[in-house]
Amino acid sequence: MRHWPNDRIDLRSDTVTQPTPSMRKAMANAPVGDDVYGEDPTVLELERRVAAMCGMESALFLPSGTMANAVAVRTHTRPGDEIILEREAHIYLYEGGGFAALSGCSVAFVDGDRGRMAPEHVRAAIRKAEGSGSHFPDGRLICIENTSNRGGGSCYALEDLDAIAAVGRDTGCALHVDGARLMNAVVATGTPAERLLQGWDSVAICLSKGLGAPMGSMLVGGAAFIARSHRWRKMFGGGMRQVGIVAAAGLHALDHHVERMADDHARARRIAEALEQHPRGVVDLGGVETNMVYFGVEGWTGQETLEHLASHGIDVLTLNEGTCRMVLHLHVTDEDVHQVLSAISAIP
Repeated sequence: MRHWPNDRIDLRSDTVTQPTPSMRKAMANAPVGDDVYGEDPTVLELERRVAAMCGMESALFLPSGTMANAVAVRTHTRPGDEIILEREAHIYLYEGGGFAALSGCSVAFVDGDRGRMAPEHVRAAIRKAEGSGSHFPDGRLICIENTSNRGGGSCYALEDLDAIAAVGRDTGCALHVDGARLMNAVVATGTPAERLLQGWDSVAICLSKGLGAPMGSMLVGGAAFIARSHRWRKMFGGGMRQVGIVAAAGLHALDHHVERMADDHARARRIAEALEQHPRGVVDLGGVETNMVYFGVEGWTGQETLEHLASHGIDVLTLNEGTCRMVLHLHVTDEDVHQVLSAISAIP
C-alpha cells in the first residue's frame, strides 16, 4: 500500500483513500475564510475551476455526494414530482430515501444495462399530471449515474447522453448527473467532462473517491440553479466555515490524481482477466470499464469468497449471495495486484 503503513490491501471502495503527503501539505498551506459568507478563497477557486471544467456557470462545495444529490433533487423538483432513475441507482439504493423525505418525490424506475438507461426507455417512463385526470405525478427530473456503481463502473456512451438530454428537453424534465465517479468516465472514454455534460443541467462530482480527497463533493450547474441550491445547502446543514483546508485537497486532486486513474483501470482489468481465466471465476469482462470488478467464484457464496481473500490480506465487499466487488484506487500498487492474482490462483 502506498502513502501510509498498512498490511492489508483494501479494495472495499475508493472511499478508503487517505490524503497523500503532498495533499496534506497543500491542505496545511491553504488560505481560508468563512465559506458561509462566501469568503473562503480556496473554496471559491475550487468552485470556479470545477465549473469551468464542466462547461457550466457555477459550482457549490458540499460535504458529501449524498448531500450534493439531495440538494440537486430538491432544487430541480417540487413535492409530489417524480424522478426517473435506473432501478439500481445510488440515489435510490444508498442515500437513505432522501429523495422522498427531503424532496417529497416518487421514483419511476427504468431497467438498465449495467446501470445505464436507454433513451427510449427513459422517454417511456416519464409521466405527466396534465391529461391524466390528476392521477399521475409530474415526471420532472431525469437522473443518470456516470459511472454506474451497481453497473460495475460502466460508462454511458456519448450518443446516449446526448439522446437522454434531448428527451429531457422534449418532455420538460430537468437533467442531473450523479457523477460521483465522473472523472473515471472522463479518463476511460477520453472525453472531456464539458462534452460529457453538454446539454445537462447539473452534475454532482465526488472528490473523496478516486480523486483521493478526504471529503467533499461539487454540485455544478447554471448560475440561477446554484443560487437556489445554496439556500437548500444551508437548510440541509451543509454550510461550512474555514473549509478551504479541505477544498485545497480537491484542487490538489484535480492537478495530480486524474490522469493516474488510468492505472486503476488497467489494474482492475488485470484482475478481471485473471478471474475470467480461472476455472471457477465468474466475471463479466466486458463490463470492466473503469476501476471496479464485480465477480464471484462458482460454488462459493460471496461471504466464502470474501473470507478466502481476507486470509490473503485482501479486503473486498460482498454485494449479494454470490457477488463481491473490488475497487481499485490510488493506494493500490502493482505489487498489491500481484498479491491479488496470487490469491485468485490459490482458489481450489
